Amino acid sequence: MSGICFETHTQLATPQANTSDILLMDRVLTHGPQALIWQGTQGIVVPRTYGRNPHFEATQHALASAGWPIEVRQSGGGVVPQGPGVWNLSLSWRQYGKPFDLAQAAYPFICRILQQALERCGIPSSPQAVDGSFCDGRFNLAVGNDPYQKIVGTAQVWRLAPPPLRFADQPRQPGDPTGWHVGLVHAVILMDINEKALTLKTNLVEQLLHQPRRYQADKICSLARLGLGPTDFLQALQQVLSQLSPPHDQGWP
Repeated sequence: MSGICFETHTQLATPQANTSDILLMDRVLTHGPQALIWQGTQGIVVPRTYGRNPHFEATQHALASAGWPIEVRQSGGGVVPQGPGVWNLSLSWRQYGKPFDLAQAAYPFICRILQQALERCGIPSSPQAVDGSFCDGRFNLAVGNDPYQKIVGTAQVWRLAPPPLRFADQPRQPGDPTGWHVGLVHAVILMDINEKALTLKTNLVEQLLHQPRRYQADKICSLARLGLGPTDFLQALQQVLSQLSPPHDQGWP
């Protein structure tokens, strides 16, 4: 494995804007692959599809009045709480290919990083859908074995990007989805949370939006409840990142 190629920033002491990771996609074009470990301000983040709900504006106002502002993110998924005890790992890089293929490879990539960090701390985990957890998906990381509990959720977004200078003379063919893209692959890590309180808040969002889905507090679990402290996990995660050969302008390592 090579040394550090990711540029890793740790911004856990000072909470960042909950959509600040999208700026990494611009930074990639001039500085190469990026990794950001960060904590957001208290609030709720939802995908763009939620913004089309006719009750969205009223829901935003109600939650903001309660100290839980809602922001819209570029990636997919569902309702995600941010704030104290919720950590984020955001990875961004430029790569050549078709968006679907890039996305299919990116989820296992970020899951492996977090699995390795958790394994260093004595916590086995697996990519697993956890029905009843907020923002559920096939590439959660979960602990347990039927019943599973979600400890990490993932999402991503890809957008077209200019090629690196050395490939600038290779024009993209009209109608061909293959091309250069910048991806943002994101993980939400439930470090030290009140599972019931966060689940109530995510359910309130769905209720105010007049949506039928509801989430269950026993479907999620914080790392603190598993006996893992923030200092040990941060150290393990940084060690794994430092030993990576990251994705780069030629593709996967």
